[in-house]
Amino acid sequence: MKKGKLIIFSAPSGAGKTTVVKHLLKQDFGLEFSISATSRAPRHTETHGKDYYFLSPEDFQKKVENNEFLEWEEVYPGTCYGSLKEEVERIRNKGKHVVFDVDVVGGVNIKKYYGDEALAIFIQPPSIEELRNRLVGRSTDAAEVIEKRVEKAAYELTFASHFDVILLSEELPVTLANAEKLVTDFINR
Repeated sequence: MKKGKLIIFSAPSGAGKTTVVKHLLKQDFGLEFSISATSRAPRHTETHGKDYYFLSPEDFQKKVENNEFLEWEEVYPGTCYGSLKEEVERIRNKGKHVVFDVDVVGGVNIKKYYGDEALAIFIQPPSIEELRNRLVGRSTDAAEVIEKRVEKAAYELTFASHFDVILLSEELPVTLANAEKLVTDFINR
């Protein structure tokens, strides 16, 4: 059986990567989501093993020391995220294509590791102001957390050129159609 390919979606928080990934998973592309691990506590709507693998900071650090992550990063002080090698290979060995929803540094690192087996897509918001509006609109974070995310987003936008493709996130139907075309073309290559 042929191993699956990897499709990486990275973007600043609020740019729409989770919406795009969830849409693609409903299509018939043979995709499976790579569930990331995190050291943060779950939000009220999140489930362990579905949205993330929620690990204690100590357990996360043990996995880092044991080289169990494909990539990982301390995204915010005390809050780490990472992609477990075991999770990625579990999906690829089934012949499914792995889809990632990761921060920009993680996306760049996965692309470096897998090279041409991976397509790295950067989802770019129309503007920082629109990004702030989206973060406020989803009502999941306090104002000071939103401002931290907006500051970080300005930095993350500088990574766009490290990706194979930049996908502008403006009108949702257009963004989703463009994402479908990118994935179809890559899988069929």
